[in-house]
Amino acid sequence: MTDEIQAAPMDDQRTAETVEKIFFELRKVIVGQTRVLERLLVGVLCRGHCLLESVPGLAKTLAAETLANVVGGTFARIQFTPDLLPSDIVGTRIYRGSSETFDVEFGPVFVNFLLTDEINRAPAKVQSALLEVMAEQQVTIGGVTHPVPTPFFVVATQNPIESEGVYNLPDAQRDRFMMKIVFDHPTADEELTILDRMGITTAVPTPEQVISLDELVQLQQRADEVFVDRSVAQYAVDLIQCTRDPARFNLGDLHDIVGLGASPRATINLVRGARALAMLRGRTYATPQDVFDLAPEILRHRLLLTYDALAQEITTDDVVNRMLAAVPAHWVSPKPNDAFSRS
Repeated sequence: MTDEIQAAPMDDQRTAETVEKIFFELRKVIVGQTRVLERLLVGVLCRGHCLLESVPGLAKTLAAETLANVVGGTFARIQFTPDLLPSDIVGTRIYRGSSETFDVEFGPVFVNFLLTDEINRAPAKVQSALLEVMAEQQVTIGGVTHPVPTPFFVVATQNPIESEGVYNLPDAQRDRFMMKIVFDHPTADEELTILDRMGITTAVPTPEQVISLDELVQLQQRADEVFVDRSVAQYAVDLIQCTRDPARFNLGDLHDIVGLGASPRATINLVRGARALAMLRGRTYATPQDVFDLAPEILRHRLLLTYDALAQEITTDDVVNRMLAAVPAHWVSPKPNDAFSRS
């Protein structure tokens, strides 16, 4: 299948058709979770990384593996445990007695799609081993730097209900993730569909590869070209400024709730994500609505709340929703002659 797919230049129509094919194959396997699938694809197009959080059994691993299969990327899964070592992730040097030399044994990070399952079960030393590869897309082994394949996308999962044998993610590593995506339980109708699909072995759907990695890189480049008006960029900046100085937006009471606001990396990710989301929605320009829709996923893991807020059981989602309601935006009108817009 891979040899038959040729990377032809992407125009507006072909981009829209490719996006539809990707979503069709993802929905063949994943029931519901439309927002999650959309956000995962935004992360891939923005060359970011995603942190998935949910209770067990909601198809976090399946979603990541299916996405890798649909775009033809190599996939690896690392099950994080308390006894995991950094060399188990990035690789190590091995002495060969026959040649009296050291060879490099690459770790499982040398793939296009890396799933780090239950990332908060490993100690900080192991979690920090991912920082270089996530930020720089390279690994240093024995003083020699080795680049990982391109494109490179990390999906980490964590279970919010576990407390035994769990280590909190360092703030620096949480900030490396572009988005934190929360899975919800399926509806009754969706759960019936899951039973229909998974109850019979012969009926279990299998995703097909619809694009090559070269075409995925072209989609990433197309997302980079989406136009962002100054008003859209200003809205993203205002949202981030609100996390640092909420009194400017008549939210002075949040001073005792938010201990630390979002970094400039959050602003960059808001605008990059808006570009990718606009392309997925069939537009060649971003709107404040794109920034608005992505803000919960991009901000929820970057805000540090005070102890008073935690004692009152206030969540970062509560804070983000208040900020989204308070920060005004100048809305961009659709262009009637936009060749990439879809009804």
